[in-house]
Amino acid sequence: MNRFFVEEDQIKENSIKIIGNDVKHIKNVLRLKTGDEIEVVSNGLVYKCQLLDIKSSVVHVKIIDVKKGKNEPPIDVILFQSIPKGDKMDLIVQKSTEVGVKEIFPVVTKRTVVKIRDKKKEKSKIDRWNAISLEAAKQSKRDFVPVVNSVLIFEEMINFLRHEESIIVPYELENSLGLKEALKSVNTNKVNIIIGPEGGFEEEEIIMLRDIGGQVVTLGPRILRTETAGIVTMSLILYELGDLGVIR
Repeated sequence: MNRFFVEEDQIKENSIKIIGNDVKHIKNVLRLKTGDEIEVVSNGLVYKCQLLDIKSSVVHVKIIDVKKGKNEPPIDVILFQSIPKGDKMDLIVQKSTEVGVKEIFPVVTKRTVVKIRDKKKEKSKIDRWNAISLEAAKQSKRDFVPVVNSVLIFEEMINFLRHEESIIVPYELENSLGLKEALKSVNTNKVNIIIGPEGGFEEEEIIMLRDIGGQVVTLGPRILRTETAGIVTMSLILYELGDLGVIR
């Protein structure tokens, strides 16, 4: 069943109003008709609905049933991703959403090649990444659309994380602490993952991350690309602490 996300103010009693790009998708791509059923999600609630009226700018649906969504992980995984070159960030946002990320912060580190200095360009990229997150959330049956936040420089991220408890930092030069061992000390329902750029973290950045309590871990003997490392780390964390592999 196709899934769509709406804001709370689009829900009135036993009906929901769908607007924006979803209208064209319903009409022209999916070619749904009056009487067809869809799922509509808002604030973690999943509404089973039947299409009542399809117009050029709005679709009205009737609520048949409502239940609390069960597709979100029991822990919040926050990804701080150094911005890679090209369109790799598109892939990172898409796959992280599918796996179960809660929130994403693009980060500029010392060795980050991509420097977004123009606010208009930054907004354009953030809007694009949030659109990708939305589409991936629909496809993967999420009950929540992960937000891609504004870009942080490394020092801003350090200040942001200073009072956080669970910070995991995969690092190719670490060879003693594994991720599984590090996760034994996690006793919160939120984990922050910090992923370096294509050139890796500088040593002083690792020192700063350790100073705020970051656990610097190895992911094994093979070097992973920046667009792979976050997805792998997230998957392993959600397998150990969350719901990946769980049969409902």
